[in-house]
Formats: sequence, C-alpha cells, structure tokens
Amino acid sequence: MLLPLPVGFLIPWADRRFPGRISLPPAARQQRQEPSFAENAFRTDADFCPVFHSGFGFVLAGRMGWYDYPQYYDIAFQSETAREADFIEAACRKYAVGPVRTLLEPACGTGRLVVELGRRGYQVVGLDKNLAALEYLQRRLRRRKLPCLIFAADMSRFCLAQPVDAAYCTFDSFRHLLTEQVARQHLDCMAQAVRPGGIYILGFHLLPPDASAECTERWTQRRGRTQVTVTLRVLRSDRRRRIEWIRISVLVRKFLIPKPPAKAGNRPETAWPAGETVSAPKNLFCKQNPTRRQKALAGKPPPLQVLRFRDEFPLRIYTARQFRQLLAKVPQWELADVFDFWYEIDQPMKLTDQMADCVFLLRRREWPSS
Repeated sequence: MLLPLPVGFLIPWADRRFPGRISLPPAARQQRQEPSFAENAFRTDADFCPVFHSGFGFVLAGRMGWYDYPQYYDIAFQSETAREADFIEAACRKYAVGPVRTLLEPACGTGRLVVELGRRGYQVVGLDKNLAALEYLQRRLRRRKLPCLIFAADMSRFCLAQPVDAAYCTFDSFRHLLTEQVARQHLDCMAQAVRPGGIYILGFHLLPPDASAECTERWTQRRGRTQVTVTLRVLRSDRRRRIEWIRISVLVRKFLIPKPPAKAGNRPETAWPAGETVSAPKNLFCKQNPTRRQKALAGKPPPLQVLRFRDEFPLRIYTARQFRQLLAKVPQWELADVFDFWYEIDQPMKLTDQMADCVFLLRRREWPSS
C-alpha cells in the first residue's frame, strides 16, 4: 500500500489537515478579495489578466502563462492520452522487474495521465509547481472519486515516503530544467523515488546537430463546445548556452448555447468548462462581427466567443550525445531502450544524433555500476 506523502514538509503552505490538498501561500491568501473588472482589463495578447475562479473559492489575477490555463492545456493534448497510457502499461510489463502497481508523474500538470492511469486501477502520485493546474486536477479526481495523491513540489527537489514501481514524464517537461546541475538533481530524485528494478519513461525532443533551429507546429483539439488551437514556434536558439525560446499562441473558440436575456443592468454571464459561472468583462472575448456584438451588449450572448493569449518561455537543448553524458553522471539509471513519439513498444530504436523525438526507457539498477 502506498503511504501518504509528507506534504506538509514539501511546501510551507501545504494544508496539513488534508494530505494532498493544495492551499494558497499566506501572502496570496491575504489577497482573496475579487478585484474589479477594471483592474483586470487586458493590455496585450501577451500579458492580459483575466479573472480565474479556482475550485477553492479564491481568484487568481495578474499575468498568467500557458500553464495557468489548465482547462485549455488539457484539451490541447487530450488526443495523446490514451496512446501514452497504453505505452506506459506495455513498458511496465516488458521492462520493469516485478509487478507495477504504483506510478509517479513529476510535472504532472493537469493530470491527463494521472486520471487515465488512475481510472485503469493504478495508484498514481503526481507533483507539480503550478497550483492552478493542481487544483484543476484535484477537482477532476474528486469528480471521478480516484484515490490518487497530488502535491506541490519542484521536480528536482522532492522526496517520497515510499518508492514507487515506475514513473513517467512526457512532452518536454524535463527540458524546463535549464541547467546541467538541476537536470542531474532531478534524475537523482527520481532514482530515490523509484524502487530498484523499476523504470522511468522520459520523453522529450532532441535537437540534432545539423537541424534547423526554426520550427513551427500547429494543432487543434475540441471538447464539447470548446475548441483550442495551439501554435508553437521556436523564436531563437543558443546552442552554446543550450537554450531555446518557445512561443505558445493559443486561440480558444467557445460555441455557446443561447440563453435567456440577462436582466437589465447585469453583465452577460459566461459558462466555463470547469463548471463555474463568472461575469465576463466586456473586453474578455472578441466578438465575431458588429451585429453579434450589439446583441451581446443588449444582454444576449453571441453564439461564438473567442479568447486569445500567448506565452514565452525557455527550454534546454539536448542532443543524443549530451543526454548520454548526463545519464552517465547518474549511475543508478541504465538506458534499457529508446522509442519515438509513435509509442510502438515492439519497435525500439537505436539512439543516434539524428533522432529528434525520443522516449527514453530508463531502468533503476539494483546498485550503482562500477
């Protein structure tokens, strides 16, 4: 049985009354009063400040990034969830020594895989630094009554009360660790968190030496009446410092069901995917044409509303050789196999400098190699 995690020792503001529950730090707890809509007026697409109601009754305001919109982040990557979960199960059967019942996901974010693997019967532990994402995940776990544990912690500085059987971290979360030292600390933490004979599935993009640094990707996903289009662009790369800057541009289209007209003097209301209903400021959504905008001002919501935002952040660059060098500094791990993002468990690949999309299958050694 998986022991409860020592949440109260990981962050000073953890709620010790309810293990795994996330609460605001004291400084933020003093600012729970909801600011006026005028105070939350948008400035630009890059730093606008909408009001966001969390599941615990407080308001997060100020500049928010890509990871602070968990409901849209979750939709954007939903198509990969089932395939990733199938691969994780297959890898555990093929490479782990002994049965696998407990799993760990560092940088779990919105918990796509935490929920999916919990639904399949695994005991899953998730950690992340983003409180908005953790609260979104906590609400999902409560609705589904899944006994998964989540807590707030840095993926390079944490410890578990009891090691798990296997762990996984996909979609470039590892590249948010921007220095060699922090990346090694993460692998050391994972070696302590996974039992000997267990495995760690680590997926991220490599940059081949002769590859172009410029890259743009765009994809669209839809859930219910919400459609999310994500454009990912590499702005610049510094191979010497091994850092590249990424811009994420997000377009959210919300197809609304017509509602009765709002009462005179009240703002129209907007239904959010998480179930909360908040009054929408006039400049929150861009109306599609003047006639619908006039209807919205008259208290009739338009059939389509649009939200745009973008975020920029750095990621660390790795080639195949550079990751091998890093892995050699953590002798508790051995490289069992390598796959690409097609997740075909029967088709492992040879790690070369030309590979770009890699899933590394690491196995925890019984003891460090000499």
